[in-house]
Amino acid sequence: MAGIHITDIEAAINFWRERKPSTDGITLAAEIRDLAEVYALMIYYREDEADERSFPPRALAAWKTWYDTTPDTPCIAICSTSQGDAMCKGCGRSFEEVQHWPEMTPAAKRQTWRRITLSSEAWRFNRYSERAAEGPPSAAPNFR
Repeated sequence: MAGIHITDIEAAINFWRERKPSTDGITLAAEIRDLAEVYALMIYYREDEADERSFPPRALAAWKTWYDTTPDTPCIAICSTSQGDAMCKGCGRSFEEVQHWPEMTPAAKRQTWRRITLSSEAWRFNRYSERAAEGPPSAAPNFR
């Protein structure tokens, strides 16, 4: 199973802080407490990833709610793996990652996103960054 990176847990905590701010400046929403427990243990043990199988169910549910607000795929509709490249020049994913993306777990997808973002070599991060920012293309018009 894939690991969930500490930066994703931080992002999920911040998501919940915006969604459910403290009313008194002290009390935290249940989702934040659940994620903070995992985060604190990672800090204590100096780990930067937590196995998604070891996540407490409520913390995993809170993380997945945040995950559902992130872009699903790094694809920018310029796929060089269809032309035989081992790594897509458009999005930075490997041929296997492109082929198996629908079956990958959310944590595995986030690991891939982290790798391609850190390398920032794919076109989505330079020449076609504006295309990636626009999101997926809208449905093609019907020319009947």
